[in-house]
Amino acid sequence: MEKLKPNHTPPDRSKLLILLGVVAACVIVGGLFFNSKSAGIPNRISENGKDQQEIYFTAVTIPEKLDFAQEVVPLANFDIRESLDREMLSIANFHSQALLYIKKTTRYFSIIEPILKKNGIPEDFKFLALAESGFLDKVVSPAGAAGIWQFMKPAAIENGLEVNDEVDERYNIEKATVAACHFLKKAHLKYGNWTMVAASYNAGVGGMLRQEITQKNRSYYDLQLNEETARYVFRILALKLIIGDPLKYGFKVSEEEKYPIIPVKEIQVSGSIKDLPDFARENKINYKILKQFNPWLKGTSLKNSKRITYAIKIPVTGKYRSFLN
Repeated sequence: MEKLKPNHTPPDRSKLLILLGVVAACVIVGGLFFNSKSAGIPNRISENGKDQQEIYFTAVTIPEKLDFAQEVVPLANFDIRESLDREMLSIANFHSQALLYIKKTTRYFSIIEPILKKNGIPEDFKFLALAESGFLDKVVSPAGAAGIWQFMKPAAIENGLEVNDEVDERYNIEKATVAACHFLKKAHLKYGNWTMVAASYNAGVGGMLRQEITQKNRSYYDLQLNEETARYVFRILALKLIIGDPLKYGFKVSEEEKYPIIPVKEIQVSGSIKDLPDFARENKINYKILKQFNPWLKGTSLKNSKRITYAIKIPVTGKYRSFLN
């Protein structure tokens, strides 16, 4: 969603030197690691000399054809290809982050995909949610955008989410995904183009419309945009490529290593809950896990004065988690 930039202050010189030292150490350690471990990885080449082994990092593979939501990406144009290349290099070489993304996708996509399909939203928008939040459930931007779909509070309420002192449904994955679908469908009515819809999720519908009018052009790929929005769709495309075929880009993660889908049951609650830790114990889990599966509950109690019916997730005990009394 549209965000404000945090205030910029000049960096402290001593801290900057320390940071540069850490980066240099990481480069050296990384080189040693890849020297011993990188043989056979598609985007690295090893060559043995008489006295030493040399490691070369190669460019990522850019496909000849690509689409977003079945809309063609004009990769024949140099600027488009290079913009995609930048995001591919950024993600593919941030190894720890990319591996975490790959591990998380099975769990989160299993929730998001059916909701997108039910609401007539192209499946590629699941990568927009990943680009927005990295699937960090409690992430909050400096401007206050929250949850995996990064809704600002006014936009969240406008799209049907409850946000108050007790409940913040921006952190309810299912409800936030439905709200995102509402936003995306409304934006599509204005643009008739899913790529522009994706861009408007970052710049705002009004922001993209102003650029269309000013520049007399309706294609995202032909508009001069601010740095963040100009990179935004290409980051989504890069995630689509890398998550869609991890091994091609040097990431080998087995199905067993991916985070599993935890089975849950839902308890319908239309009254108040005086003490959520007690509620958790009554349902044979602990408060930590209750909050992990229901991060939209803000406090340790739920007054629910309006007697709204909420579905509270309780993970099934057994294979994935045991609990002490």
